Amino acid sequence: MLKVEKADDVKMLIDDVIDTLDLRWIDKDRVEAVRSRGSRSYALARIYGLPRVFQVAYNLKPLYVIEVLSERFDSLSETQKLRVIIHELLHIPRSFSGGLRRHGKYVNERLVENMLREYFRRKHSM
Repeated sequence: MLKVEKADDVKMLIDDVIDTLDLRWIDKDRVEAVRSRGSRSYALARIYGLPRVFQVAYNLKPLYVIEVLSERFDSLSETQKLRVIIHELLHIPRSFSGGLRRHGKYVNERLVENMLREYFRRKHSM
């Protein structure tokens, strides 16, 4: 059975990445983190956006949730966790519309590695 709970530690990591990399288009107050246990997926993490139809129907602003799969994510090194979080954040479009970017031009390993290097460069210059 899948168990899902809020993940404050992951939320703090997300906020730190957004602040350090100056990802201004991402509204930290509308991005949350959850940790799931019991998933059979091979993914380390997933991101969900609130579809436009729900935004309109319930008069909500765009929202995003990053789910980390405990069995795979929790044992990663801090650097690997950062890499996963950066990857998931790249799925959020600059329009912050609730939609998601696909893998390809805006979400790929080269961009993740470049942003990870920039994250460490900025952290070390603080």
